[in-house]
Amino acid sequence: MSELKRILLAEDNENDVELTLAALAENRLANEVIVVKDGVEALDYLYRRGRFASNPAGNPAVCLLDLKMPKVDGLEVLRTMRADPKMHAIPVVILTSSREERDLVESYRLGVNAYVVKPVKFQQFVEAVKTLGLFWGVLNEPPVGSVRRVA
Repeated sequence: MSELKRILLAEDNENDVELTLAALAENRLANEVIVVKDGVEALDYLYRRGRFASNPAGNPAVCLLDLKMPKVDGLEVLRTMRADPKMHAIPVVILTSSREERDLVESYRLGVNAYVVKPVKFQQFVEAVKTLGLFWGVLNEPPVGSVRRVA
């Protein structure tokens, strides 16, 4: 069995962070969840800069990415990840409250793996996050090394 990789959660809303962590814990996922509050921190984590400079090498199992974040928004984080061959194969799930068609279309144009609108009802939110965590954190088999998508 392979080593459990971390889950990167980029979310600026404290309530959504708590709900997400509770939902993942309810599913008893053993993956460590790294929480960052904005796009700058997400990129710092991915590139091992700043407070993340001493982190062990390796990409997360999945990046759960909010779109509407301060400093650098989720679309810019996604754009940066997909432009970098070392990060191109990291699964990215947009987990957002945005129902804007342009956000959905742009996310898929940039290569997002899934786009999930946060359910308003608590239990639906918990179920959605549990399902995401189980699939991307445990069941999904990522490629070994970097894989560059052919345009």
